[in-house]
Amino acid sequence: MQNLAPIALFVYNRPDHTRRTLSYLLQNVLAEESRLFIFSDAAKTEEDKVKVAQTRQLAAGVTGFKSVKLVQREQNMGLADSIISGVTQLVKEYGKVIVFEDDLLSSPYTLQYFNEALSRYAQEPRVMHIGAYMYELKAPALPQTFFYRAATSWGWATWARAWQHFEPDIDKLIQQFDKQKIHQFSIEGKMNFWKQIKNFKAGKNNSWAIRWYASVFLQGGLTLNPSRSLIQNIGHDGSGTHSNNEDMYQVHISRQPVTQFPDAIEENPQAYQAIKRFLKHRKGNLWQRVVRYIRQRR
Repeated sequence: MQNLAPIALFVYNRPDHTRRTLSYLLQNVLAEESRLFIFSDAAKTEEDKVKVAQTRQLAAGVTGFKSVKLVQREQNMGLADSIISGVTQLVKEYGKVIVFEDDLLSSPYTLQYFNEALSRYAQEPRVMHIGAYMYELKAPALPQTFFYRAATSWGWATWARAWQHFEPDIDKLIQQFDKQKIHQFSIEGKMNFWKQIKNFKAGKNNSWAIRWYASVFLQGGLTLNPSRSLIQNIGHDGSGTHSNNEDMYQVHISRQPVTQFPDAIEENPQAYQAIKRFLKHRKGNLWQRVVRYIRQRR
């Protein structure tokens, strides 16, 4: 597979999580042929400085990829601005990007899945985002991959042609929604995506991901997803600045390569219903408190 997408890994003050994330990435098919860019945010507080330094020391010694570049921020940007800046930089240079954060364990076939999908749907304007995480859906009849409306943020990829539609201005996003769109955007009220939009407007979060999903949604875009997760998030241990110690997102990482992709560029109704059922069963406990889909750790 030629012309592989660069990998952007965003890290902060969790050297142990970063080490595990890198260890799993290195076990990926295509790792040694891939360029890795590690974006290290600067410490926000004095107490973060030691851990940030440890994380940077770890990152500086990474080998096993085609190339490794460590980008050390001089001032604290926060996760949202760091990701927006890093993704913008790489899609401008390479036309596409694969995005990881410091608490994501991957299947050996995650990079292969991303690169295959990036190549396959490069010229399909409605396909705007490729996600690698998926809930443990009780739907064995689903195909290996499917299109869906919401953009997940735990291991994802996109193209410059899609990222150009990213709208960071929350007011410009809000004014394009009506009641019907809000209903559709929030998976018929099963997910508190709209609450996250309102919380961003109120200054209660600084999520890049909810603005990205809103940008995709308002363009009529679709996201590609695996029916069996290719990512496990290990950030639910309370170590993240905005993370909760929860286990509802625990999944079994698929150990099989993805070999089937949808031909029809349309949302899969069976997958949509399966996700809606999953969210409905869990809404009563965690979903009202935190949406770990949309990262806002710093």
